[in-house]
Amino acid sequence: MLEQLVRVARKNGASDLHLEPGQPVTMRVRGALQRSEQRVSGEAVLSAARKLVPPELWGAFVERRSFDLSRVISGVQCRINILQSARGVGMAVRLLSAFRPTIKTLNLHPDLAQLVKPKHGLILVSGATGSGKSSTMAALIEELNEREARHIITVEDPIEYVLRARKSLIRQREVGRDTPSFEQALLDALREDPDVIMVGEMRRRNTMQLTLDAAETGHLVLATVHSSSTGDALQRLVSAFPAESQDGVRAQLADCLVAIVCQRLHYRGDIGLRVPQCEILRTTTATRAMIREGAYHKLSGAIATGRDEGMWSWDRYQRWLDARTRWFKPAPDQGLAEDEARPTPALPRAKARAAVETTAESSDRYVVDPGDDVSALIAELEKR
Repeated sequence: MLEQLVRVARKNGASDLHLEPGQPVTMRVRGALQRSEQRVSGEAVLSAARKLVPPELWGAFVERRSFDLSRVISGVQCRINILQSARGVGMAVRLLSAFRPTIKTLNLHPDLAQLVKPKHGLILVSGATGSGKSSTMAALIEELNEREARHIITVEDPIEYVLRARKSLIRQREVGRDTPSFEQALLDALREDPDVIMVGEMRRRNTMQLTLDAAETGHLVLATVHSSSTGDALQRLVSAFPAESQDGVRAQLADCLVAIVCQRLHYRGDIGLRVPQCEILRTTTATRAMIREGAYHKLSGAIATGRDEGMWSWDRYQRWLDARTRWFKPAPDQGLAEDEARPTPALPRAKARAAVETTAESSDRYVVDPGDDVSALIAELEKR
């Protein structure tokens, strides 16, 4: 009955659904956990997990005690992490946004469209887990897709948004399903005549180096990194390399960096939405010199005075948000369009990531229609 529980979660505007043996069914709504009074048994969760994981791959879960997969459930694109905990087999289900991510639909500033105008260079999208980085990356790709004929290759783990070709040719590759690793996919991409490469995640040093090399060799590259500010994003990337290599890495970054967008999500009670607040660094002669020197602490000052160069400080961006009067509000129970929903084969991955924006009103308990009674759903699930 996972389908019905996902449907209930979507109706309540939840970004995540958690199933843990002997614990209440829990949803995350607008960043806050809300629990049902009903509990789900370990047998029920295990049964649901066995149905999701192909029999030939169950051994991978047993060996690693975790398993990631992507599925369309009840018309909702979901990222699912099946895990072993002290209580037994549990699940963390991410409900991905069903609407097409664009700068407009994500309520981002129109200035972000200018970032993807260069033909080559590196654009970093940074932020904490659950800050909407993947959505912003997809929106930037859609901006290109709408207006230019470019060959775009994405490397993701997993694919979160199915991007439909408009003016551009788009090839999406999923690590584990279509390619064994980010590194192999990047090596392949350089032989596939790309104009734009999107790297869903940079965690390993080899991935970072290949990403920098691709940006230096005439491609526009978009990538994500976990950080709390634009300066932290650069420091995190450089510090992944040995000390003797860091001068060279800083020089590479100074030469190829186009911009860094650091973002975080805030809930606005006046409109009932979580919206992104951004800090945007654009490269200039001065900021390139700071990057080469490793003077990351000076970048915030450059951003504060860099309005004419297209930079945005946290405070200035917040003032723009406060003055805004028109917002895009997606339907909270919007499902995937029929031509966008596609089942994704389950394959093991190394991690699970966190939430994207939600839109529902707050409540202490779930707002469930009589036909979607959680107690009945759990009872039915436990029979299976």
